[in-house]
Amino acid sequence: MELWIPVTLAAAFFQNLRSMLQKSLKGRLSTWGTTATRFVYAAPLAALLFALVAADRGGVPQAPGRFFLFGMAGGLSQIVATGLLISLFARTNFAVANGFTKTEPLQTAVFGLVLLGDHLSAGAVMGIVVSLAGVMLVSVPGLSGNAPLRLDANAWRGIVSGGLFGLSAVAYRAASLSLPGDDVLLRSGATLAFVTAFQAVAVLGWLALREPAEIGRVFGAWRTAGWVGVTGMLASFGWFTAFTLQNAAHVRALGQVEVVFTLAASILFFKEHITAREVGGVALIAAGVVVLVLLR
Repeated sequence: MELWIPVTLAAAFFQNLRSMLQKSLKGRLSTWGTTATRFVYAAPLAALLFALVAADRGGVPQAPGRFFLFGMAGGLSQIVATGLLISLFARTNFAVANGFTKTEPLQTAVFGLVLLGDHLSAGAVMGIVVSLAGVMLVSVPGLSGNAPLRLDANAWRGIVSGGLFGLSAVAYRAASLSLPGDDVLLRSGATLAFVTAFQAVAVLGWLALREPAEIGRVFGAWRTAGWVGVTGMLASFGWFTAFTLQNAAHVRALGQVEVVFTLAASILFFKEHITAREVGGVALIAAGVVVLVLLR
């Protein structure tokens, strides 16, 4: 099995844990306060991880200017995408909120083609399309009964969030690949450390301007928010490593397996009602992931 596959599965698992923890914070913090926990608590952990990797691997790589440009572009895209996702948690159930964003692989493929010249095989496209059909069953209102097919405000919010997540994935891959050398852990660790530090500064600056009182609440919620940082850092390190190893669209398509984790969390932890249609959608998503891995 190629390394990027288990790394991506681990990243999706930790990302789901992070989202669960952020959902539990939503009643105590504002949308942007909850978003901030993802970056503020992850930044020092990412810096420590990179310091350990750099000490073991022989030093810090010399970063070109485009590394910082792509890193900041990806960082800002991810901040906004995360804020949109968290705002969905108050509008719909946990599984469906995450499902709305899962048009991301198709959008990632487009960004990858335009920005990096990445291409997809016919098998990869087939896997993505099958998964997307499953996402539509899970997420899009009006696919059951006699109600007309429509995309409501939640759906559009999720689609935009997915697009921004896709843009951030391609930007992170570009930033990591711009670093010299072929040490995957060193390049992904350097990218993670820079991006999370930039994001922490950016989101704290935003809170200082718009919700200054929220900063104290973010640090006051450290018992839960600290775990958001740990799981978020582990997820990001997994994603960044996978992006360095493989086309970002392939990585994000395999990452659709996160919907299976979110469905389990929705049932077991949040006690939310899941319909047969949503279960069928998750089955299609899983089938698409299998097709992607076998036929890419």
